[in-house]
Amino acid sequence: MTDRPTDFSSLPSYRAPRRSLFSARKFALMASVVTGLGVAVYGFSPSSGPVDVFTTAAHAQVNKQVQQVAQPTGFADIVERVKPSVISVSVNIAEKVAADDSANKNDDDSPFQPGSPMERFFKRFGGPDGMPPGMRGGPRGRGPVTGQGSGFFISADGYAVTNNHVVDGADKVEVKTDDGKTYKAKVIGTDARTDVALIKVEGGSNFPFAKLSDSKPRIGDWVLAVGNPFGLGGTVTAGIVSASGRDIGNGPYDDFIQIDAPVNKGNSGGPAFDTAGEVMGVNTAIYSPSGGSVGIAFAIPASTVKTVIAQLKDKGSVSRGWIGVQIQPVTADIADSLGLKKAEGALVAEPQANGPAAKAGIESGDVITSVNGETVKDARELARTIGGLAPGAAVKLNVLHKGQDKVVNLTLGQLPNSVEAKADTDKSDRDSKKRGSDVPKLGLTLAPADTVAGAGKDGVVVTEVDPKSAAAERGFKEGDVILEVAGKSVTNAGDVREAIDAARTDNKNSVLMRIKSGGSSRFVAVPLAKG
Repeated sequence: MTDRPTDFSSLPSYRAPRRSLFSARKFALMASVVTGLGVAVYGFSPSSGPVDVFTTAAHAQVNKQVQQVAQPTGFADIVERVKPSVISVSVNIAEKVAADDSANKNDDDSPFQPGSPMERFFKRFGGPDGMPPGMRGGPRGRGPVTGQGSGFFISADGYAVTNNHVVDGADKVEVKTDDGKTYKAKVIGTDARTDVALIKVEGGSNFPFAKLSDSKPRIGDWVLAVGNPFGLGGTVTAGIVSASGRDIGNGPYDDFIQIDAPVNKGNSGGPAFDTAGEVMGVNTAIYSPSGGSVGIAFAIPASTVKTVIAQLKDKGSVSRGWIGVQIQPVTADIADSLGLKKAEGALVAEPQANGPAAKAGIESGDVITSVNGETVKDARELARTIGGLAPGAAVKLNVLHKGQDKVVNLTLGQLPNSVEAKADTDKSDRDSKKRGSDVPKLGLTLAPADTVAGAGKDGVVVTEVDPKSAAAERGFKEGDVILEVAGKSVTNAGDVREAIDAARTDNKNSVLMRIKSGGSSRFVAVPLAKG
């Protein structure tokens, strides 16, 4: 950054040649232009030498304005103030060998469950071995896993924040402070959905701590990342806020700040400071094809961290509101098929049995457009809004139901920690193709569900997909079950054709289908061929 002088009072006077003549208008123009550049201007008189154009008061005002626009030449003052609050976190996880040999068949170092969102993310964005920043160890089931991360104190009595994936399952946690001292710590609580953890450092009562910011960062704001990359504690890097509201595929609560301050393995759990010295976010992940920083990192917003750690400190876990629906975004095609003017809201793919939404009368195909009067932009925003409310809270939902607006009042349940069941569809039943009927304009071959083993009784099963068809482009695959077309239940290929013909008669550009696939339901808008 270029230094800017804030006081020009010591500049030498300039004596113009006596033959130089300037009019009062030229003096004023020169003063105006140069003052805009933040320079004190002196005029010239052909007879009496240099004459100060400004009065003493005007000159002081110019210097004051220059000082106000001057920018800092570094971050040393901020770093000196906040760096002592940052800690290095070391963990040890004693791996247990499974009773059978199946645990040793997977030679994967990842500490996450196979197939979990975090494992998929770090396989895609982590280092060559798919490990998250700072985590290292032997093969699964063959010895202890050690890891290094970062964190920061949030109170003088030793409470500190780090990432869930840094301390999850840890048998031993130690922290090293900026002055080189080492302390033991215990895990108070973790939240896998936001990747936030709260730990308590033992053996001290007057730790320097950082404040979580109350302000929402703006794109372009300065950001300082402080942490323990590659075990090099106390490292500081700088950059700007590149984007906000990022979804990295970790889950429905993704709302990350993207920063370009260099963040590497071991920075996980460390703070991202603003220029006020407050924590705007907690560094949690990087995009890294090579394993090193490429200038794309993600931080959990301070607003999310504050909400989560309050519950972790109080009860060691996080309780979230739940309405019991599978939801998906409203795409432009889906909006067109539903007659919506804008592709906004959250489409209910399926209400869960005995959930609050089902009891309140919400059905598949409904679009939730607002919660307690606040507009719902998309499915992720609905999940974050409901998840931010306490179980037992009363909410008012605005819902588009079969083209009509209605208000639904319900009481939130508590989000369960359940794993979605997989479909029991038997895709090996090739004989079903003999009983199938083609829907050539969609590129699908269909059969009644009750004629295909394991497909259930409702809907029609996709037994073959033309790879060059519109259906294939929309993700249809063999074994999917079509439950509804254009809001009507279907039991055979004839029902599907009839619903498609009706949509075409109504001049629809696409037809909306509800599909059951892999144990969950979703809506797919399939474009209609003309003619």
